[in-house]
Amino acid sequence: MGQSAEFGKFLKAMRSRLKPEDAGLPGTSGARRVPGLRREEIARLADVSTDYYTRLEQGRNIHPSRAVLDSVARALRLDSSEQAHMMDLLENCAESQRPPLQAQAVRPGLRQLLGAVGDVPALVLGRRSDVLAGNRLAFLLFADFPAMPAGERNLTRWLMLEPSARELFRDWKSVAAEAVGALRVDVGRHPNDAQANQLVGELAVHSEHFRQWWAGHRVAAPSAGTLRLRHPVVGDLELNFENLVLPDDPDQVLRVFSAKPGSPSADSLSLLGSFGAGVQGDDRETAAAAVQLPHEQA
Repeated sequence: MGQSAEFGKFLKAMRSRLKPEDAGLPGTSGARRVPGLRREEIARLADVSTDYYTRLEQGRNIHPSRAVLDSVARALRLDSSEQAHMMDLLENCAESQRPPLQAQAVRPGLRQLLGAVGDVPALVLGRRSDVLAGNRLAFLLFADFPAMPAGERNLTRWLMLEPSARELFRDWKSVAAEAVGALRVDVGRHPNDAQANQLVGELAVHSEHFRQWWAGHRVAAPSAGTLRLRHPVVGDLELNFENLVLPDDPDQVLRVFSAKPGSPSADSLSLLGSFGAGVQGDDRETAAAAVQLPHEQA
């Protein structure tokens, strides 16, 4: 496994969030010089030498065994998503030579499915949370992604930079922070993705929140969740979402949103669909259900 500097930065960030009592260590009466546990404390908890753990955190080119990595993960109290990300950082070293990423294509059958479930919003998200496809109701609910320039059809970019997103999501900070965590996971899997690095740079320049969350190395890989929205047309909604990873392309996710049957949110979704049906014709709906990004550059 190749070693990466990002791996060491991740370990340091995870160490800094821990308190002595979190790890079952006695508290100290005075203030610590650095936040979190010390390196020697993590090393002791992981049953490795302080020198060895220090080299891990410094990103040196060493090759830890899976047993050591599991022990370090336990010492740092990593959850399953964080541990998987740690492994990605080791296995997908940014300096390694990898073939260029190919453009992601949405299968015709999947686009057909998006139209068939038109009574619930649905999106297909690709690498970097690019919006690859979606149905009409999803675009009415969130944003008109097909009308955006191809390079801006990205869910995380929209969440972080568009004022309308802050107004739409009643819990914007938690939603946006989770999106940044998902982008962190994606970059860990594909460190040589030039478009992802460009996106990170753009968001870091224009968003203070993004800079703070990115520096914290938070990762997120939600399979489901709940959103609370305040839509400008139909008012408040509470929707559940499910993320379904496509077996033939694990970097594509079908995200489907739904409301509890018989709830006010279900009525609001129905109303939104009726409103949109009178505004956009069949040609527009067909185009929206098959949003495609141009060929990706390595």
